[in-house]
Amino acid sequence: MQFLTIGHRGVMGVEPENTLSSFVRAQQAGMDVIELDLHLSKDGALVVMHDADVDRTTDGHGAIAGLTLAELRALDAGGGQRVPLFEEVLDAVSAPLQAEIKDVAAARTLAEVMHRRALVERVEVLSFHDEALTHISSLVPGVRTGLVAEFYGPEVIDRALAAGAGAVVLDIQRLTLETVRRARTEKLAVIGWVVNTPDELRLAHALELDGVTTDFPEIRRTGRFMA
Repeated sequence: MQFLTIGHRGVMGVEPENTLSSFVRAQQAGMDVIELDLHLSKDGALVVMHDADVDRTTDGHGAIAGLTLAELRALDAGGGQRVPLFEEVLDAVSAPLQAEIKDVAAARTLAEVMHRRALVERVEVLSFHDEALTHISSLVPGVRTGLVAEFYGPEVIDRALAAGAGAVVLDIQRLTLETVRRARTEKLAVIGWVVNTPDELRLAHALELDGVTTDFPEIRRTGRFMA
């Protein structure tokens, strides 16, 4: 199986995160997959941002759910970039995507886009929230899903199985061989995040992971020499 290098929010180590420039840069760098995050605006637009509010990554203030699309579009998301719609990312790059649902409410809107644009093969849906994965699976038959976890133990495998996920996307700093072996027994793919150094990449290869999520395009080039 191919070892995947996944661009984290594009390549957020060198471009403003979750912006079109970051996604295009990730594709130009040859990332196998591009990861992004989804929220709903006040008026129901599916926008690409990580946090629940705009304070950290833009020049604005307030919760995404409390701002309209027009208000979000008026913000600077870094280097003059604007907060993109999910469908704008679909049009800007052709790479496979991992779309992380940051709240359960976004699942239905994402499902509508996936049906309309036939995205089952191109888009894998991730979430920290088990119920978000079960919900999107009920709305989009055949969708590939992955459970994301930062604080976890071996029980994360049981959670993933209960949610019908095909992968676990886990903080590599807490990842153990026991968890990887249990995932393999259950035929779950294992992705480590965030892998930004050669030492972290060596650990990912030693654990025989299926791939890594990284902020930096250089990790893909380094990974080819380590494989």
